[in-house]
Amino acid sequence: MSIRSSSSTLLTNLHQENENLVFEPLLTSDQTIEQPTDRLFRSDEQRDSNSMFISRLKDFRCRMTVRSPRQCCYESVKSIPVLFILAIVTWSYYAYVVQMCIFTIDDIPKKVIYLCVYHPLLILFLWSYYRTMFAPVFHPTSEFYVSKTDGEQIASAQLIEERRAGLLRLARQANLPLLTRHFDGSIRYCFVCQCIKPDRAHHCSVCEKCVLRYDHHCPWTNSCVSFGNYKFFVLFLGWAFLFCIYVAATSLEYFIEFWKSATNAQRSGDASAISARQFHLLFLFFVAVMFGVSVSSLFFYHLFLTGKNRTTIESFRAPMFENRPEKDGFDLGWKRNYQEIFGTNLFKAFLPLSTTRGDGIHYQINSMLLTNSQQQIETSPSEIRINDIPTSNQNENGFPPIETPLNTDRNYLLNVDQNNR
Repeated sequence: MSIRSSSSTLLTNLHQENENLVFEPLLTSDQTIEQPTDRLFRSDEQRDSNSMFISRLKDFRCRMTVRSPRQCCYESVKSIPVLFILAIVTWSYYAYVVQMCIFTIDDIPKKVIYLCVYHPLLILFLWSYYRTMFAPVFHPTSEFYVSKTDGEQIASAQLIEERRAGLLRLARQANLPLLTRHFDGSIRYCFVCQCIKPDRAHHCSVCEKCVLRYDHHCPWTNSCVSFGNYKFFVLFLGWAFLFCIYVAATSLEYFIEFWKSATNAQRSGDASAISARQFHLLFLFFVAVMFGVSVSSLFFYHLFLTGKNRTTIESFRAPMFENRPEKDGFDLGWKRNYQEIFGTNLFKAFLPLSTTRGDGIHYQINSMLLTNSQQQIETSPSEIRINDIPTSNQNENGFPPIETPLNTDRNYLLNVDQNNR
């Protein structure tokens, strides 16, 4: 009983002491005045950027933690083409080096020459393939992203004019270097990423992000072919084409020899005369020719696009400038177009090294071509036909009026010394 009474008195004393506590401020009024204001208060831009960063971090954590079996299966399925390519390359190495060069070819100098040419081509091919897959993907910088409040206002806009005016205001406030427009003349905007799209940037539905100078999403590399790895992708196609042509050309002699022996064995009914080595060399030639033909079409097509300074999307849908759609709006001549992707160093141009010029946001434009287009529009405005554009609030060119350009630097010249990477 005494223990219970002492514990109860102890508890009552503690309650009384807690009630008599007086909470004093950590800083006095004088101390708060002496503190620098930049530590106590934050600007609206910092608050918006921090809130936007926190919201994206939460979304990222939700996507990483809550992954359904369907998403996991989808991620694993996307890696199947890459595993298939690696399996084919591994088998072809065994068939060419072991079965053909070591066991089939008797001439030692011929073996050495074949292997000395084969391995550099294989290394350049795999090196370019690796850089294409694992090169960093460049996304729009922070000034192109809008705050959560502005994003909600843009998404909830009922009228096209209201949304267009809001995007125009945000682009001018940030002084964004925008030269291209949407097909209706408004600022290009991504509702998923809540960002104003830079020139030549597009949203990848597979990666679920906006990518700078987006070309396409390649399933064979499981990556976006864009500003950061376009050179590596073209080199991957080129070295793969040369690799396949070399394997097919050097194995053609033994393919014909084993094909004749297999035909004779089939006629005589002696199936034991056909060895496993012959099957390896027969399939090696067929696979090299098949992949060489398929890769060559892509390789020469992208060489054409590089010479015209276009992406795959721009070849099917011309970029819309203020005046009119123009496929060759970024065409600077084939030499400068190739230098923009491969750089000015001829030796480094053939190696999977980072030599692409620019930052993926600023681009030179063909001012002469666009000026001629503007003159044609002014002389013959009746020839212009633009569908699906509201007829209200349009200028004589068919586009909504824009009082001043978004960026006075209409023809951004890339500095070779500063932008060579």
